[in-house]
Amino acid sequence: MWLRRTALGAMVVPLTLLVFRDAPVRLVAPDPAMAKPETESGAPRPPIVSRAAWHADEGLVKEKAVYTGGVKVVFVHHTGHTNRYACADAPKMLRAMEAQHVKGEGWDDIGYNFVVDRCGTIYEGRAGGVGRTVRGAHATGFNAHSVGVAALGTFGPGVAVPKALIEGIAKVGAWKLRREIDPRDIVRMVSTNGDSLYERGEVVRLQAVSGHRDTYRTDCPGEALYAQLPAIRAEMVRLRAARH
Repeated sequence: MWLRRTALGAMVVPLTLLVFRDAPVRLVAPDPAMAKPETESGAPRPPIVSRAAWHADEGLVKEKAVYTGGVKVVFVHHTGHTNRYACADAPKMLRAMEAQHVKGEGWDDIGYNFVVDRCGTIYEGRAGGVGRTVRGAHATGFNAHSVGVAALGTFGPGVAVPKALIEGIAKVGAWKLRREIDPRDIVRMVSTNGDSLYERGEVVRLQAVSGHRDTYRTDCPGEALYAQLPAIRAEMVRLRAARH
């Protein structure tokens, strides 16, 4: 979730301010030059809508991608948007979010590595190649060796979490998590920033699929989605077992 909170209404840029017109969203094959995985995956690569397909503004990107090696933790987030959106509007929402992360938060690109909408469609977030471990700006102190997967919406107490959304998060998580790590495992991580819940250099034991709140003072990914983490882990295990 965005680390500096604003009112929910201010977090969603009105669509009338966006000058892009959507082309049909295309699920594209990976770019061979950028998508070679750094480690062997435990599950197939799911269909992913590329940055080019959702018309990311590459002119906003300030720095080249930084790569950190295999994924040990999948961090689940929610974006804070309204849940009352048409899935066809997700690309517009992503463009607004990219601008907010760069111009509002001062980051060098969109913070999340992937975003999943309520229909289960997976979008490429941060630039650098979906098959590689790109350091994000999603989990202060734990951006290295992790992947940030954000649910497009807000999932506070009592909010229904669509099954397609759970499955979409599980698909990309099962693919990105290092093959030798079971999604139900506890893994060892080291905090790199004292602004997290842990001092810099502190060794931390985290679940391989964690919520943002597990390392930062936030309610992200919301009570309802956090309660679905066991279901996401179970679906990741199922996807990996189905491959063999």
